[in-house]
Amino acid sequence: MNEPFSYKRIPRSRIATFDTFSLGILKHHVSALLEFDVTESRKKLQDLRRDGTNISFNAWIIKVISCIIQKHPEASAYLYNKKKLIIFNDINISIIIEKQINGIKVPIPLVLEKTNEKSALEITLEIENAKNRELTNDDIVINKQPGLLERIYYRMPGILRRYIWKIILRNPKTAFRKMGSVAVTPVGMIGKINGWFIHRSVHPVSFGIGSILKKAVVIDNDIKIREILNMTILVDHDVIDGAPMVRFLKDLTKHIETGELINGMKA
Repeated sequence: MNEPFSYKRIPRSRIATFDTFSLGILKHHVSALLEFDVTESRKKLQDLRRDGTNISFNAWIIKVISCIIQKHPEASAYLYNKKKLIIFNDINISIIIEKQINGIKVPIPLVLEKTNEKSALEITLEIENAKNRELTNDDIVINKQPGLLERIYYRMPGILRRYIWKIILRNPKTAFRKMGSVAVTPVGMIGKINGWFIHRSVHPVSFGIGSILKKAVVIDNDIKIREILNMTILVDHDVIDGAPMVRFLKDLTKHIETGELINGMKA
């Protein structure tokens, strides 16, 4: 007799997602749901592609984020203790990439190290190489071999796994080495969704990149059709106050919408 239901095995990499979500809801993140007019920026990227420099949109966004965080380093700082923040000189960004493992598509993190020192083209190639790399069930983070502790972690009960995460997050140097200080989740690039998704993160600052949609926008009292990017940004209020947070978001908006950093990116 056939059962009226079926079971599906959860990929091992999803277990860490459960744990980070549980801890992410405890963070004092401020959520900003923003719209960016990326019409001009996308035109500039298309011009670069016609000239032979193929920079992906996601890689360019990551480069912009890196540059703005260099200007506002407190946005990606970790809380060291009640009196100090710890700010790392390098900007390491964790990005989620969908990989197919044993016929199942699963999200796997890739830590892009020193994005402040890399060009948008180098970031593009690093992401493409990660997408093309073959993985197994034992892989947890792309380009990093799981150690003994990581392998044991997935066999622990949930309460012990989350306790390990709490230990990591109380040690900013360890947290930065494992996952960087910035997270980018480009879920909206998979398909067009008219809205925002509210993600969770244990990083000091994280970006949920939504879809690019054509919308009517008022410019100089005229209604024009523009390409609008939806993005959710979580900023840790423990490490940055309201006014610096607004200045950070204002600079980010300016560079995303004008595409200033695209100038001079030709190979």
